[in-house]
Amino acid sequence: MSAPQNEYIEEHIKRHGRRLDHFERKRKREAREAHRTSAQAQKLFGIKAKLLHQKRHAEKVQLKKTLKAHDERNVKKPDAGAAPDAALPTYLLDRETQRDAKAMSSAIKQRRKDKAAKFAVPLPKVRGIAEDEMFKVLKTGKSKSKSWKRMVTKATFVGESFTRKPPKLERFVRPMALRFKKANVTHPDLKATFQLQILGVKKNPQSPMYTQLGVLTKGTIIEVNVSELGLVTTGGKVVFGKYAQITNNPENDGCINAVLPAPNAETNLEDEFWRAPPDAHHPKIRLTRITTSSSFSPP
Repeated sequence: MSAPQNEYIEEHIKRHGRRLDHFERKRKREAREAHRTSAQAQKLFGIKAKLLHQKRHAEKVQLKKTLKAHDERNVKKPDAGAAPDAALPTYLLDRETQRDAKAMSSAIKQRRKDKAAKFAVPLPKVRGIAEDEMFKVLKTGKSKSKSWKRMVTKATFVGESFTRKPPKLERFVRPMALRFKKANVTHPDLKATFQLQILGVKKNPQSPMYTQLGVLTKGTIIEVNVSELGLVTTGGKVVFGKYAQITNNPENDGCINAVLPAPNAETNLEDEFWRAPPDAHHPKIRLTRITTSSSFSPP
């Protein structure tokens, strides 16, 4: 008998779901676990008992460490690392800089939120796309019995240096008729639209796999070549590439329409921005960075 291949249990759960009473049975099983462990500890003897007690001891040590770490979150301690090398004046000797772990954590989270909010994308939420809508199954083989190939039914972007795999081994087929290299990008401040070259797909909110394949759907963040516009950052560098968000359905319209997100007045264009993870049902997109080139000179 050969060993099972692939994760067949996880595959079955994805296709057919779980039993209706799965979570209730799981809750009861976890509630009985303490009784089962106690009975096992009383019955075992010899080497098996030693191994069990060694395992339970390690678990208890880890649990105590976790509880202690949670208790220390709200504890204020004097910051030992802030002590200066030089002597302090008399009026500063009785002062201590406090180090509050929870306050530090909250400050870091707040900074991340501020960075994420510096850019407002035109489409913060997009509709989820099912896999059946995204791919078409291609039957292969002599009797057309193999169905592991997929054809992408949406618009895609393929780089200049892309080389196809041998057709026999190509899993995802991206049709030439649905490949795009240019996008109609609207500048919100200039109130003008330019046809710019696409440099790459930064993030598709549907799935990381679609980002890797270069699928262009509504809400996708793409990087476009804005060197023709002559945009300059506050540091004096010429912006070579900038992110834009697709606002239409390219597979229906036959073209790509995108909008450059408008930054706030206090935003520094050379910053590296944090991106929040997308939600499963309503993917949220955050702009992450802007590509600059100091060696480029405007035409």
